[in-house]
Amino acid sequence: MTLLVATNITKTFGPLVAVDDVSLTIDSNEVVGLIGPNGSGKSTLLHTLCGRTLPDSGSIKLNNREIARMSPIRRARSGMAIKFQLARIYGQKTVRENLLLALQAETSLIGLLFSRTRHRFDSDIEVLLSDFGLEDFVNVKAGELSHGAQQWLEIAMAMARKPALLLLDEPTAGMSPAERQSTGELITIAAQKCGILIVEHDLGFIRSMCDRINVMHQGSIVAVGTPSEIEKDERVKEVYLTRV
Repeated sequence: MTLLVATNITKTFGPLVAVDDVSLTIDSNEVVGLIGPNGSGKSTLLHTLCGRTLPDSGSIKLNNREIARMSPIRRARSGMAIKFQLARIYGQKTVRENLLLALQAETSLIGLLFSRTRHRFDSDIEVLLSDFGLEDFVNVKAGELSHGAQQWLEIAMAMARKPALLLLDEPTAGMSPAERQSTGELITIAAQKCGILIVEHDLGFIRSMCDRINVMHQGSIVAVGTPSEIEKDERVKEVYLTRV
């Protein structure tokens, strides 16, 4: 089933056309990659999809609902979650507390004041700890985790909202090979529950993870295909694989 349909998205900044008439789709439980050289428009497109910036024109539909003019908060409530490159976690709180806060995001202020939801989420927290390899860090302050574990915690926090679509911005940046492998395994687990879009510079990681890859150049998507199709595309070879 098609989950996200972005059609003819254009975003300009003065005379600069950062995203030029771009269309892409993501299906349920599909992992889609977005690659391209620096300045190709990847980040602007991602920010347009998640609502950090609004498109000048075009349509973005999530589960057949138009979201192109929605705020990031409304998009999140419609089923979209995003993990940015730099981890956004509560460093002075434990891993468990971070997960609880993510699960309590839709709880009323009264419910929070009286801690009515604290124990209701115990089983959800246990599942997240297990799925994302965080069981050994449950009572560790998030700021004391390794770089990789902080990224995994933020992915777990994003998945706590049970999104239909998860956007990942360079999820393996700064990671060791072992951490990248573990991150791939966690994304595979997440893909069983939602569609995923990955913006990434690590081409080996993208090839191993994605069902389809979109290639951007100068604001446009110039190639779409399976990893093997993208590898064989002569324009992609010439313009991207030596420059990303």
